[in-house]
Amino acid sequence: MAGLSIFGIHGLPEITAGTDLAASIFDAATASGTPLASGDILVITSKIVSKAEGRVVRLEDVAVSPFAQQYAERTEKDAAVVELVLQESRRVVRQVGPIMITETRHGFICANAGIDQSSSGGHGLAVLLPVDPDASCAKVRAELKMRGLDVAVIISDTFGRPWREAQTDIAIGIAGMQPVTSYIGQVDPHGHEFRVQALCTADEVAGAAELVKGNLSRVPAAVVRGLPWERDETATMQSIIRDSERDLFR
Repeated sequence: MAGLSIFGIHGLPEITAGTDLAASIFDAATASGTPLASGDILVITSKIVSKAEGRVVRLEDVAVSPFAQQYAERTEKDAAVVELVLQESRRVVRQVGPIMITETRHGFICANAGIDQSSSGGHGLAVLLPVDPDASCAKVRAELKMRGLDVAVIISDTFGRPWREAQTDIAIGIAGMQPVTSYIGQVDPHGHEFRVQALCTADEVAGAAELVKGNLSRVPAAVVRGLPWERDETATMQSIIRDSERDLFR
């Protein structure tokens, strides 16, 4: 690989429930002079996927449970947000003051079940994660295939990480490409065999794409071009979620 290019897709309209994401992204990329091409990896911010799929909740409409109300009062959090976090979680992994680390229904370990109020489309709204990010990716990939494009699709979201401050984008959904590049069984130039080396290419691509998207740029989709990827029509991000029995920190 001689190199790769990463560029944002500019000119996307405000995404609302029912927006055809594949068509909007295809049209915006073409109009901005950076049309999609087969072999690209398309990275879409989870928030616009959620908006298109109607995963935006008005906080005043949330029926708050007594537990959520009590927790919110103790931690000065919004009771409706606490209730949504509980509804979107399998379990609470850790509670420290206002911080709630939960396991989402997808199996992701993250703060507040991935629920976000920023760029939600208005005051008093919260955006939930897509119900099935892999299926959302597959839908966009299939619609782009109908336009003659063989494009891998990743949905990204911003997560914190144990042992490190700040956050980075990771992949929460994938379609068309194998998410992991494994070196296990291969030999380095000095003759040492790799036994555990496997890179989560999907996360690396998601993090790279964030460099041209950003939180304030209103560029919620990006393209990574020139990176070889292994086609896999059965790919799922569930394959990289570590089982709790093998997780040393849960």
